[in-house]
Amino acid sequence: MATVAPANAVPIPPHLDGWFWSHDNLRLHYREWPAAAENRARPALLCLPGLTRTAADFEALASHFAGSWRIIAPDLRGRGESAWPRDSLTYVPLTYLLDLGRLIEAAQIHRFIVIGSSVGGQLAMQLTTGHRAAMAGAVLNDIGPVLEADGLARLRANVGRSANWLTWVHAARDLQARNSNIYPRWTLTDWLAHAHRLCRLSSTGRIVFDYDPRIAEPLRLPGADAGVNLWAAFKSLTGLPVLSLRGALSDVFAADTQAQMAARLPDFVVATVPGVGHAPTLTEPAAIAAINQLLEHVLEKEATP
Repeated sequence: MATVAPANAVPIPPHLDGWFWSHDNLRLHYREWPAAAENRARPALLCLPGLTRTAADFEALASHFAGSWRIIAPDLRGRGESAWPRDSLTYVPLTYLLDLGRLIEAAQIHRFIVIGSSVGGQLAMQLTTGHRAAMAGAVLNDIGPVLEADGLARLRANVGRSANWLTWVHAARDLQARNSNIYPRWTLTDWLAHAHRLCRLSSTGRIVFDYDPRIAEPLRLPGADAGVNLWAAFKSLTGLPVLSLRGALSDVFAADTQAQMAARLPDFVVATVPGVGHAPTLTEPAAIAAINQLLEHVLEKEATP
């Protein structure tokens, strides 16, 4: 069933489907929107979705930038059309980064700008470990090295929960009831589009979330908060043009954290997306305008000897 889009939405261009194999033999999927011939020398846009999200989250971005840029958006393991692992403890950043390394190799991405939403933004920062030389810029969507406790608790309470619905309208209404404070301006049409991005039609004919519910299991282990110093990962972006987007209503990414990031990193631009929480969908005019400005800055920097 096709995604229901707002009446004023820009048409979504067709995409190509790509596949690659992980180090533990999972068949993983990505979408690609190719660049026009005259733009193929530009860096690719490597788009990383949030924890429970898929490549479908970047359809709207593709409607604005496909043709002008090559856009690659993976389904992380256990999401969308990517395979589910036997071991749920592989749903951790280290494994995601290994998978992304395989993607970069398989899709022959030689230089890229990473656009990461939520958890995807954390992975964007950590990609500097093995791919810093290939990076031309970064967009961090409603994420930083510090997460607010209340927002993190809300996300953990929701991820992995069991739910199914009889129709897409039922799914949209339930998502609206649970999340109206995040997107208070949305209409039913917007919630229907959101449901299609977040869910799929199961083999039983019910609407279900489009991810393995076991992705929540590593988050609930003792010491799950320990690990990577994201401030150090963030600092590794030094020398790159970086855009930080923040939803004005976000309970996950605080304005104070964004200000600290700006103080620590040169060539760092901040933008607030009004009227939304965690996280902006990148369909908002403020988000598109800020990303476009960042991309123009990258082109200018790439052209400088």
